[in-house]
Amino acid sequence: MHSPTPYESTTPATRYGDPIAAPVSVQRPVILPAEIPPGVDWVTLPNGVRTLAYTHTPPPVPQPVPAAQPIPAWAKTTALLTPTIGGGIAAAGIGLSYAAPGLIAMSQALWSAVALIAAGAIALPILLRTTRGTGTRGGTAASRTTTHITQNITATGLFGRASGTINHH
Repeated sequence: MHSPTPYESTTPATRYGDPIAAPVSVQRPVILPAEIPPGVDWVTLPNGVRTLAYTHTPPPVPQPVPAAQPIPAWAKTTALLTPTIGGGIAAAGIGLSYAAPGLIAMSQALWSAVALIAAGAIALPILLRTTRGTGTRGGTAASRTTTHITQNITATGLFGRASGTINHH
């Protein structure tokens, strides 16, 4: 037969599916968010209890492939002109290499012409001064004297009228 229990139950009767109340003396472990491993997350069960559970991450959505864009007209024009410009520069370099001896000779001739003009600008006044002294003008060299002219100019004020005197000696 059934014997009576020597103790009485102090816990209230629970129904199926109700959360079980834990005794106060039991300590639950505390998990920090940094300690949760990947693939595990907090979930809420239908009865309202929050717990840790394995979760499945949805597969990443593939990025759409961008459509091919047409090449701009300026890029095509630049690509077509590049060899032409390069060929023109190469032809100019070849032409200068063939013309270099002539250019050197012309520059030397130019420097010679500059030197001749400079020598003429210096020599012509000297030549004229020496030939003028031996000319047959009237009188002797002793009768020709130099004239000294002195000029005194004075003005008063910033915009004053200037006046002056000229003396012949």
